[in-house]
Amino acid sequence: MTVLTLLNAPGTEIPDQLADLGRREGVELRVVEADELGSALPGTDVLLLWDFFSRALRSEFSRADSLKWIHAAAAGVDSLLFDELAASDVVVTNARGIFNRPIAEFVLNYILIHAKNSLRSLEDQRTSTWNRRPTKNLAGSNAMIVGTGSIGREIAGVLSALDVNVAGAGSHGRTGDADFGNVIDSAQLSSHLTGVDWVINIAPLTEETTNLIDAEVFAAMESSAFFVNVGRGESVVTSDLVSALETGQISGAGLDVFDEEPLPSDHPLWQADNVIVTPHMSGDTDGWRTRLADQFVELFDKHTAGEAFPHTVDKAVGYVR
Repeated sequence: MTVLTLLNAPGTEIPDQLADLGRREGVELRVVEADELGSALPGTDVLLLWDFFSRALRSEFSRADSLKWIHAAAAGVDSLLFDELAASDVVVTNARGIFNRPIAEFVLNYILIHAKNSLRSLEDQRTSTWNRRPTKNLAGSNAMIVGTGSIGREIAGVLSALDVNVAGAGSHGRTGDADFGNVIDSAQLSSHLTGVDWVINIAPLTEETTNLIDAEVFAAMESSAFFVNVGRGESVVTSDLVSALETGQISGAGLDVFDEEPLPSDHPLWQADNVIVTPHMSGDTDGWRTRLADQFVELFDKHTAGEAFPHTVDKAVGYVR
């Protein structure tokens, strides 16, 4: 008997593919919400974090006496890798690959809105103003992608198709990368931003990337540079970002993630006319929950067959290597 516990978010419907797992012979499915997780963990072999923002496991982990595998239905697992779990033998997987293309398209959307001055055009439309103006070319512009995992590589591919020159910054410098050529060490980011038009953060949140993008990095950017964050809000010193935007140190930003979510209604980023704010939705395209469910079923089948997973989170570093 395999006991599968699904941690669900309040008011979220379970896809049929996941409910069907509970009808399989030899599988017991327990569907709980955060306040019920502790009582469901004893005897649980597999834990599916369908409520991928929940931190409930942290306080209840000591009750997980049979747990072998945790799957997070998200790309980032920073909120999951507390010390006790990281030190355990429990295998952790994530939704690697599911969000690659949607997030890459979202990044392109931010860049196009800024390059083509679409916010200004929409304002002119609202005021019936005929105001022709030149806009920026993407071809020949330069992008620095901070985070060279699967999503970062998808972003690189999309931008390269439009003749944007892409460079990468990762956890360590290296040469001969298939998608980026030379990858710089992200700790040296501020030394490699001359001439960069688009600075895009998609790095996982780790000890090294927390507050990575700060006043020093913003000061090193061109005044015409546009900053995009679809990674984690905590990778950016928000007060430094606000200052850089208000003083014209950078030309604008497209922001999908924040160090406080939801973003408070009185936060200055809401009112900045050179900022695009979206509510942590860059990966949420039509059918995304179905794709997440299909991926988990595929992984569950491999688990029950004793096969290796196609990817596993390295708990020492916080991401899939």
